Amino acid sequence: MRTPRPGESKSELGEFLQARRAAVTPMSAGLPETGRRRVAGLRREEVALLVGLSTDYYVRLEQGRGGRPSESVLDALSRVLMLDDTQRAHLHHLAHPPRRHPRTARVAPERVTAATRFFLETLTVPALVITRTTQVIGWNALACEVIVDFAARPETERNTAWLLFCDDEVAARQRDWDNAARNTVGTLRMTAGQRPDHPDLAELVGTLGVRSETFRRLWAEHHVHEKAGGVQLLRHPEVGDLDLTYLTWTTPAAPDQMLVTYTPEPGSPSARAIDLLGSMTATHRETAGDPTSATEA
Repeated sequence: MRTPRPGESKSELGEFLQARRAAVTPMSAGLPETGRRRVAGLRREEVALLVGLSTDYYVRLEQGRGGRPSESVLDALSRVLMLDDTQRAHLHHLAHPPRRHPRTARVAPERVTAATRFFLETLTVPALVITRTTQVIGWNALACEVIVDFAARPETERNTAWLLFCDDEVAARQRDWDNAARNTVGTLRMTAGQRPDHPDLAELVGTLGVRSETFRRLWAEHHVHEKAGGVQLLRHPEVGDLDLTYLTWTTPAAPDQMLVTYTPEPGSPSARAIDLLGSMTATHRETAGDPTSATEA
């Protein structure tokens, strides 16, 4: 089975609408029970009725033949399908996609600035700079210790999605791999709606779809996730379990790059473990005579 690349299926909008209406029960939508149903969730005609559309027009939306639905229609669909803010934004991206650019030369790799590299080294918690395609382009020494040594990996493997699905050692450090994997795929889905012509994303999705049945299944669910904040549950081979709160930071200067920090609760066992790893990392670098950052140049 080949995983469709972003923008490659007959209707990304239609597939998203189908997935979302399948997740809404008639009872939650305020419809009476009518006995056994042949489809999960809502029928097309039920969505059309609740939104205030003709069934024919809604069917054409799911088939990718509905043109550009109005904002009021999208708002009504969001309400009926009980979309959260992230899903609502994704629906608007799919319904009103940006103008596609011709794929000529490969896009130049994104790089972090010198100022960002210096800032990473001032942090006393693990930190990464990642792109919208989950490519890791910057890191500090603690991130290498807690997640993986990015400096020792080829550029193609410096990607959090690739590492989760293709690297058993990294995957084993995740105490809640299922949730991390689902949200990572959701992040890629969100990017696919924003940048359907992104060549790096298309290549990554194709590679992971070939290598991982689980990725193919999660991609088909059309779950979307905005990587803003949450809890990362890790297991380090030397210091044990780590409970880290991650936050994502962006700046107008580099809106497609995200600085992600992983912070333990002050005074917690995780905080003591991070302090210990920091001391071990500093000692190792001094012994090796390498005062420089492990951040990509």
